[in-house]
Amino acid sequence: MGLLSILRRLKHSPDQEVRLLLLGLDNAGKTTLLKQLASEDVSHITPTQGFNIKSMQSQGFKLNVWDIGGQRKIRPYWRNYFENTDVLIYVIDSSDRKRFEETGQELAELMEEEKLSMVPLLIFANKQDLMTAAPASELAEGLNLHTIRDRVWQIQACSAITAEGVQDGMTWVCKNIAVPKK
Repeated sequence: MGLLSILRRLKHSPDQEVRLLLLGLDNAGKTTLLKQLASEDVSHITPTQGFNIKSMQSQGFKLNVWDIGGQRKIRPYWRNYFENTDVLIYVIDSSDRKRFEETGQELAELMEEEKLSMVPLLIFANKQDLMTAAPASELAEGLNLHTIRDRVWQIQACSAITAEGVQDGMTWVCKNIAVPKK
């Protein structure tokens, strides 16, 4: 049985639960993105001190999205959430060029994590609605994404505020969900 037929079967199973891990530096827009996905008001967002969890339906899947705070002091605790992750979503503030090196280092460390090995990766190049935003292609080159060979990955330009590009990214997620580990 091929992967496509397995995914089709899973897609038609009611409430196929999927665990998505939403990571990125502080102020990248993770919580705004989460609220946008849940069709909630995005006008009042406060920094995440721990984590947020939201469940939503998308394309036949029940998506359990874990949004973990990105402040430097919280990042060492990210590894506590790696287990059973089906898709990793990494959010980058495309307008904060001073932090590209830092976000690249964090992403590189995540790619080395054994518990995230082979987990599909979606990178949201967020804040594309800002004039100072780097295009997704520039981020992909700067982060050396072309060197990622152990998993499927995608970089998606988006704006969590306007929702532009968000659904395209989530469509990619639903098409690339790893077969559940039983």
